[in-house]
Amino acid sequence: MVEKNVTIVNKTGLHARPANGLVNLVKKYASRISLIKENKTANAKSIINVLTLDLNQGAQVLVRADGEDEEEALEAVVTYLAELTE
Repeated sequence: MVEKNVTIVNKTGLHARPANGLVNLVKKYASRISLIKENKTANAKSIINVLTLDLNQGAQVLVRADGEDEEEALEAVVTYLAELTE
């Protein structure tokens, strides 16, 4: 299992369109990928779960990946969130 803290930089946060992009990205990986904000954990392969975290600009989220391609999956998610500026 690997994990990394990320700050949401997108000025509109992780709303429906970027959340959908994230879900489509993580579905490419076999690992179980979770987003954790405060005491809430969301399955990153579910758009409903991701949206319930209410990730606004400046929100801190822990990205956790567990599985055979966890390192690659973690880096892909961290990069996606860091470069998201729509």
